[in-house]
This record gives sequence, structure tokens and C-alpha cells, in this order.
Amino acid sequence: MDVMTFNSITYFLFFPLLFVLFQACRDRWRWALLLAASFGFYGALKVPWLPAVLALVILITYVTGRGLWACGTERGKRLWFWTGVGANLLILLLLKYLPAVAGMQTLVTIGVSYYVFQAISYLADILLEIAEPEHHLGHFALYLSFFPKLLQGPIERAGHVILKLTKPYVFVSNMARSGMLIFAWGLFKKVVVADRLALFVNAVYGDVHVYTGLPLVLATWFYAFQLYFDFSGYTDMALGSARLFNINLTQNFNSPYLATSVAEFWRRWHISFSRWILDYIFKPLQMAWRDWRTAGTAASLVVTFLASGIWHGVSWGFVVWGGLHGVYLATSVYYRPWQKKIHKALGITKSPLLKVWQTVVTFNLVCFAWIFFRANSLSDAFYIIGNLFRTSNTPLWSGGFSKFDTLVIAGIIPVYLLLNTPISQKISSPVLSAPMPLRWSLYLLLAAGICILYEQGGYFLYSGF
Repeated sequence: MDVMTFNSITYFLFFPLLFVLFQACRDRWRWALLLAASFGFYGALKVPWLPAVLALVILITYVTGRGLWACGTERGKRLWFWTGVGANLLILLLLKYLPAVAGMQTLVTIGVSYYVFQAISYLADILLEIAEPEHHLGHFALYLSFFPKLLQGPIERAGHVILKLTKPYVFVSNMARSGMLIFAWGLFKKVVVADRLALFVNAVYGDVHVYTGLPLVLATWFYAFQLYFDFSGYTDMALGSARLFNINLTQNFNSPYLATSVAEFWRRWHISFSRWILDYIFKPLQMAWRDWRTAGTAASLVVTFLASGIWHGVSWGFVVWGGLHGVYLATSVYYRPWQKKIHKALGITKSPLLKVWQTVVTFNLVCFAWIFFRANSLSDAFYIIGNLFRTSNTPLWSGGFSKFDTLVIAGIIPVYLLLNTPISQKISSPVLSAPMPLRWSLYLLLAAGICILYEQGGYFLYSGF
């Protein structure tokens, strides 16, 4: 792997060196060290225009944020706001969407969507007087570019991060230990689980017309877990890296596949993104269409999630995926008033099986939408849907996915189901407070699992968004 990502040898050399330099640096210059490291990290992707784009977004957002705050009229404030938002969206459009629409070669835009969304939320918070603008250009630049969250989020609000990035640093051993543990757990999720699931998923989805029935069902379920372990693994590594600098980033996942409704799924999945689209797309639309009452709420949800699909890329598959989630949620708006009445009439309100049923239904609704998200084309997606329940004569163990891989996955996925809260809350504290022999046994077991069960993968799935 010749670029620096969290699962690369380059990063394993880069991060310890940075941490040592950070310890040796004076407080007044630590922000500058992290800023230089963040641009170096971004530049290590070997895409020359990306650091320049990041610098441009920083400068535009800093200037328009200061102008917005200083302006004395409501009209002037909105002019500054929309100038900043429009300029940032134009950058995103030109880089991510225009080449695809125009049939040009697609540009590498890793990270751009995330820091553009952060920039927009920063300007919106200033307009709404939720936060004041940051006056120090370097501190603001570090907020947008801080390397652990740069490529795939979490999408952080300025008030949550800037003060923590710039306050005096004191080494806290528990923060460092928990950070390393969370990073290692995220690495395990990526290189042992997600990359192993990818063997099966890529074989099936790479040539769907060879398969019918059970392989298509398993590939769809496995993709759901591959995407979760890949993306949440990245998030754990981001949170773990940031903790060594005493920064607590936003937890981005909370066992989403244990949700009992699609609405709850979105409260548990890609949490910072879900909050962003809720605050800056759904709520303004809902207010604008409030005279339509329930229909306005339902329409707002559909439009919001169509926008979510388009944010992921220029593809009809993403549009259909977003539209499906919008329809799921819009339908629930109408169904929710009847839900308790139906449960009461059926006598299942207090049944322990009700939650199990709701979880299973929600998981499969989400997986159905994932088909459009993962399939190489709409025709492939419709082929999969049309052949999910046909008899299959294709061997399951193909395309490099072995019976051993099946056993590993069969052992690991139930562990996920048992962890009903994020790793940082459920495991980190008990492990760190355990007696030293037990604690180090668990460390060594995790390290051995990574080394022995390591499956060569590559980029993180969400790095393309």
C-alpha cells in the first residue's frame, strides 16, 4: 500500500514519530505541528490538488465566517453566509459531480465531502449565533484539517473541537491507553473482519449473473457487515488516534444493526452525518413545509435522503438507495400513530419477541437498500432482487473465500451482536481497569488475532465519499 491510510505501514511509522514530536513541542506551537502533520497526511495520498483544495476551503470559510459575524444587518449576514456556502458547494460540485456528469475522468476527492460539510455547519452555526467565529486562522485551519477525522469524518462541529485542539496539553495515561486499545480494535475490525468479508462480497457482486439464491442473500448480508466493520473500524482508529492528543471525537456508530426501526438505524449509523442532514436539510425543509403537516414531514424526509444519496456520488444506485430510506421513513410517519394500537390489538405490546421481530425486519429493509448501494449497476441490482429466492447450484466457497473464512466470520459477527454499545464505552474501561496479567493477556490476544487472521485488503470503503 503506497499511500498513508490508518491500516498502512506508513501510518504506523508516521503516528509514533508525530506523537514523540508532540510531547517534545511547547504548547504554543503544538497546534502548528498538528496542522503541518495534517497537511502532510493529506499530501501523502499523492493527489496534488487535494491539499490545495483543503487550503482554499479553509480560507473561504474563515473569511466568510468573520464577515458574517461582523456584519450588522440581517440581509448582509445572509449574503456572507450564502457566499461561503455557495463557494464551498461549487468546489464540491466541480470536483466530485461535474466530471461524472460531463463524462470526464473522475477525480479523486477523498475527504472533500467531509470538510466541506464541516465548513457549511460552521457557517450555519455562526449565522444562527450558536457559535462565534474562530479568530485565529491557524486554529481554524486545524479544526477543518485535523488528520484523524479528515478523510472519513466524524463531521465535527467547531465548538466541540477547536477549544480541545488548542488548549494546553497534559499527558493523561488513561486517554493514551484507551486510544491505543480503540485503535487496535478498529484495526482488527478492518483487516480481519471487513477485508475477509470482502472476499465473498466482491466475488458475488463482481459477477452477479453467475449466482442465484443463497449466495446472493449471503453476499448482501455480508456486505452490510463488511461496510459496518470497515467504516466503524476507521472511526475507531480515528477516535483512538485523536485520544492520544486528548481529543474526544464524536462516536459515529452505536450498533446500528440492533435498531428496531429505520429511524433508529439512522440514529445509530454514521451519527455525525445523520445529525448534519437532520439539522441542515430536514429541519429547514420541515419548517418550510409545515403547513402541509404530516405530508410536509414525509416529503422533507424523502428529499433529505435523496440528497443523502446524491452526496455519496453520481450514480442511480445511490439515488435509489437514498430514496428507499426516504420512503421507509416517510411511511413510518404515517404508520407510527397506528403502531401501538396494532400491537395492543394483537396482544404483543410486551412480548419479548416483538423487539426481535422489529430488529430482523429493520435489518433486512436496510440490507435491501444496500443492494442498490453496492451493485455495480441498476441492472445488477434488479437481477439480484429478482433472483434472491431462486435455488442455487453455485458453491458458496468460491472467489477466494474459504471454509476457514466462514468460521472466522461465524465467530466474530455474534461478538458484534453482544456489544450493544460502542467499544469506547463497553470494553475500554473494563479492560483498562482489569488486573495487569488479564489486561496484557487481552492485549496480546488482540495483537495475535490481527497478525494471524490478517486479510490483505486495501482502501476503506467510505473513502470514496
